[in-house]
Amino acid sequence: MKDSSRRALESKNIHLSVEQAEEAGEIFRALASPDRLRIIRLLGAGSMNVQQIAREAALPVSTAAAHIRILEDAGILTSESVPAAHGAMKLCSRRLDHVGIQLFEEDRPEESSMVLNMPLGAYSGVRGIQPTCGLVSATTPIGEYDNPLSFYLPARTEAQLLWFRQGFIEYRFGMPILHSVRVKSLELSFEACSEAPMYRSPWKSDITVAINGQSLGHWTSHADLGGRPGRLNPSWWPDAMTQYGYLITWRVDERGSFVDKAPVSSRVIDDLNIQGHDCITVTIGVDEKAVNAGGLNLFGEGFGDFDQALVLKIGYLVD
Repeated sequence: MKDSSRRALESKNIHLSVEQAEEAGEIFRALASPDRLRIIRLLGAGSMNVQQIAREAALPVSTAAAHIRILEDAGILTSESVPAAHGAMKLCSRRLDHVGIQLFEEDRPEESSMVLNMPLGAYSGVRGIQPTCGLVSATTPIGEYDNPLSFYLPARTEAQLLWFRQGFIEYRFGMPILHSVRVKSLELSFEACSEAPMYRSPWKSDITVAINGQSLGHWTSHADLGGRPGRLNPSWWPDAMTQYGYLITWRVDERGSFVDKAPVSSRVIDDLNIQGHDCITVTIGVDEKAVNAGGLNLFGEGFGDFDQALVLKIGYLVD
């Protein structure tokens, strides 16, 4: 009988070139150990805790834990703390299934880039918004708290912080030369965290991002952050409310999709059919079916710790 702590894993691939020497070196140093390769094989069918890995690999627990840390640092494994009969245990999963390396440099045309800044309140649509929810400008609330209809008020364009427990918000980035270039990469950054009444830690939320209707995967926020004022918050904002978020960067290119350089899905730039659209549509939200449906706080340049709203960097080649 299979151990009940195991769960199915999504296939993950990473492709490196000799131009990525530091990243490739860290991965291959981590793989240069028979014991660590044995641990990777053990995790092929699902997740295991450290004690299970040590037993199956015939290693002392301390040695297994040290090997797991090396594999985590290289991005090959990931782990999370889950409830156990007595406290919590560390559950380890394999993040990568395939590692490839290209042993020659390609002659590539020089890539250009364009940076587009989107104000928080300049969204093009919302759907499925559920309380707790609300918006505020730099000076005052916008509409009523916990009323999804507030997201349609004209004053929404002044929003500097918005939040909701479930639902999605959509932004459309226009690029006048979109049809005359080949887009090679997209980087989207914004400040965000989970959403609970007031603020709460820990409070997990699986925040998803899609581009042109194609999901890039999800990133798990571990808390609705508060306890000290956000660096940019106006003085009238109550101390008991959410204060700041995490600054996260999503990237999609020819290799896959990443959050802060960690792989989140195998979706690549060509899957987004960018040349077939008049704009780049970005959707951010929390699905009601998410494992951790813990809401979203999204910050503009006048709230939180980081002086920005949504920033989209487009890497492209001119045909």
